[in-house]
Amino acid sequence: MERLLFVASEAYPLIKTGGLADVAGSLPEVLRQQGMDVRLLLPAYQHVLEAIGPPALVAHMEVEGMQLRILSTYLPGTKLETWLLEHPLFSHRPGNPYHDPQGNPWPDNADRFALLSRVAAAIATGQAGLDWRPDVLHCNDWHTGPAIALTHLSERRPRTVFTVHSLAHMGLFDRATFDRLGLPAHFWSDSALEFYNQCSFIKGGLVYADYITTVSPTYALEICDSPGGMGLEGLLRQRRERLVGILNGIDSQVWNPATDPFLEQRYTPQSLQDKALNKAALQATLGLAPAADRPLVGLVGRLVEQKGLELILPVLGEILASGVQLVVLGTGEHRYERQLQAAAAAHPDAMAVALAYDESLAHRIEAAADIFLMPSLFEPCGLNQLYSLRYGTLPLVRAVGGLADTVVDSNPQTLADGTATGFVFERPDPAELLATLQRAVALWYDQRQWRQVQLAAMAQDFSWQRRANRYMQLYTAPV
Repeated sequence: MERLLFVASEAYPLIKTGGLADVAGSLPEVLRQQGMDVRLLLPAYQHVLEAIGPPALVAHMEVEGMQLRILSTYLPGTKLETWLLEHPLFSHRPGNPYHDPQGNPWPDNADRFALLSRVAAAIATGQAGLDWRPDVLHCNDWHTGPAIALTHLSERRPRTVFTVHSLAHMGLFDRATFDRLGLPAHFWSDSALEFYNQCSFIKGGLVYADYITTVSPTYALEICDSPGGMGLEGLLRQRRERLVGILNGIDSQVWNPATDPFLEQRYTPQSLQDKALNKAALQATLGLAPAADRPLVGLVGRLVEQKGLELILPVLGEILASGVQLVVLGTGEHRYERQLQAAAAAHPDAMAVALAYDESLAHRIEAAADIFLMPSLFEPCGLNQLYSLRYGTLPLVRAVGGLADTVVDSNPQTLADGTATGFVFERPDPAELLATLQRAVALWYDQRQWRQVQLAAMAQDFSWQRRANRYMQLYTAPV
């Protein structure tokens, strides 16, 4: 039985700030179900330790003079053994895993995630003194990039896979930090971790991994060119033969309108008319006018430039004037939060904004909305459009990354052949977004055709079971 150590900085439901947590909370468990011997390694954040029952002790370890413990629990709702790295850098600090209450990165993030990487590498190379050693080390994003590089210091090195969830976060630190961390001197090279006179943690994975994966096929292409590669495109082109785009999946048990406990009314493709009851309930909850005769548009996500706020805000007045209602859930940059709140205050019957992270409300919006708005400037994969498809809520997206891979535009040809699942536009232009939304609204009033597109959307299979097979193939591919 192949042994896999899967390392991430977060995993749902223990700790979540973004899509990485959804992947780390689903993929390792599916791989376990398909026959692998899997351990998930996470930092033992204070919040995590408070949320679980008493963990078992796996080992005491000393890494670079630091005493730490590896604790064992199970990821809630699964049989996935989850190892937690307990050390004051993680375990004696409340709040966000990466940022202080003012939204600034913790000043010792380099130390924290270098420690996570060192522990992962020690386990992976058999230097941790455990009776379990993986055949494959699978690391995720910049927080664990150095782990891949550090395995190359050992003769007993496992196969390594490194997944890029977003190149926008590279884990950049100055030379003084690099020196203080005591990383091998030869890592300070443009063929290793050095990046424009900074230390880039993500390069540890990009340079040294046996295989690099991204979370969608289109994103794998985009990052090999500028601007998508963000300065790393040359390296990624060099490694193109080892770069594989594997589309993310979703947890089809958590995101299932037929069984979702958060919904006012559950529904299936056969009872799609019941979806309207969720819309009415959400309108009442958020103080919107009851309006079965108007399409409801949902937006759930981080309120940052990447998510297309600069495309939405210039035409927000026209969007509301087109006869829709708009519900926004998320937090982000204060300037966007203020503009959205002001618009909602000016249009209380047509727009509601919840500046929060609320898993329950996210599910209810997915079920209640007719159209899901996701006009990202870039999007490595995106998960909300996948949830929306499953809930018969037609996504309106820009043709980038995983959005381009998962949503089929509704046009005369795709409507005729039954392949349409949503609405897609190309250029990052507010006018093009508005025109696409108006096209979606026009189709919504043709309820027969709208129902056809909803049924096609709900028939898509984005389960992790299919994606996991691709990873298992990669774990045994030639190196």
